[in-house]
Amino acid sequence: MFFRTSAFSLAAALLLLAAPTHAQRKTKTKVKTESGATISAATRLQPLFGNLTATQAEAALGSAFITSTVQSFASRAEASRFFSSKGYEYLNENQADTAAYRFNLAWVLDPKNPDAYRGLGVIASRNPTPDEAISLLTQSLALDAKNVNTLSDLGASYLIRYQQSKKKKDLTTALGYLQQAVAMEGGNGVAWQHLGRAYYFQEDYTKAWEAIHKGQQISLMSLDFDLIADLKEKMPDPAGQFK
Repeated sequence: MFFRTSAFSLAAALLLLAAPTHAQRKTKTKVKTESGATISAATRLQPLFGNLTATQAEAALGSAFITSTVQSFASRAEASRFFSSKGYEYLNENQADTAAYRFNLAWVLDPKNPDAYRGLGVIASRNPTPDEAISLLTQSLALDAKNVNTLSDLGASYLIRYQQSKKKKDLTTALGYLQQAVAMEGGNGVAWQHLGRAYYFQEDYTKAWEAIHKGQQISLMSLDFDLIADLKEKMPDPAGQFK
C-alpha cells in the first residue's frame, strides 16, 4: 500500500464524505432464506452477496423477506436509499460487516442505486489489493457520473494499484479521475490531497505542494501528513508552512 497508513487513508477519508442521511426508521433486517438459498453467513457480507446477480440474490432472500422489508416504504428505491444511508452510518461506527449487509440489501432492492456500489467499494478498499474496490466504484460512477466523491475514491484506488503495479496507466487513470473531481468541486479537500499524491508519483513536486496547500485551505482534517513527509524529502515547501 502506498502512504504509510494502511489502505491508505482511503476508508477513513471516504467516511469524511458521508452520503446524505435519511430519516431513521425501525426495520427488521434478519434474513430468512427460502429453500435452495445460495446466501450463506459468509456471502451475505461479501459485495453483491458474493457476486450474485440481483435476480439471484432476490430469489435467495425470498419474496416474503423482500415484501416485509419494503412494506414500510413508498417504493423499493426509497427502501434502497434508506439501507445505503444506514450502511454509511455503520461505517462511521466502524461496523463494516453490518454496513456491508445494509449495502447489499440496498443493491438488491435497487440495482441502480449508486450509493450501494460506492459503499461496498469503500469496504472493499480495505482489501490487500484494490481491484474489487475499483470494480464496485466504477459501477457506482456509471450510475452517477458527476459524483465527486466517487471520482475521488476511484482516483485514490488507482493510486493504490499504481503503488503495487508500477504501471503508468494506473497513475494516468488516477490522475484523470482526481483532476475531474477537483474541477467539479474545488472545495473537496480530500480530493486535493489525493491529487497531491498523484503529482508526487509523477515527480511533479511543485504541483504536489500546490495541491496540498489547496486542500489545507479547505480543511486541515484532510491533510495527508505522510504525503507531506515524503514530499519534504524531495522538495522543501515553497510556502514555508511545513518545515
